[in-house]
Amino acid sequence: MHTSKPALLALAAGLGLAAPAQAASADSALGTWRTPSKNGTIEISRCGASICGRLVSSDNLKKNPNLRDVNNNDEAKRDRKLQGLQIIGGFEKNGDKWEKGSIYNPEDGGTYKATISLEGPDTLKLKGCIVWPLCKTQTWTRID
Repeated sequence: MHTSKPALLALAAGLGLAAPAQAASADSALGTWRTPSKNGTIEISRCGASICGRLVSSDNLKKNPNLRDVNNNDEAKRDRKLQGLQIIGGFEKNGDKWEKGSIYNPEDGGTYKATISLEGPDTLKLKGCIVWPLCKTQTWTRID
């Protein structure tokens, strides 16, 4: 029995074996995301060819919107307001991931290497590393 290539490709696609029809676009990570800790809300937007994210809200900011960056390792930055503070940035697009970026953690004042990947239209994985392999991955959920 002879089967044509188009027929085989159609069969593979029908069985879900073909590559996804639409890869994650460079703008898929844009939007507003909820973090798993303290109901953090992060807004990710374009920053030139990269993406960056600002802290919009959290449980602590709801209680006190004037919280400052008191744990920053740089003493000169400790008076910055946390609300609206850019906490992720410097990423480079690599296929369906954003790599070589960083995330700032206001709770400990540290900045960590980070990678962002999308697990679906409403699920983002952010991996932050002190040094590899000392990494932690969080799952963020789209809220807009």
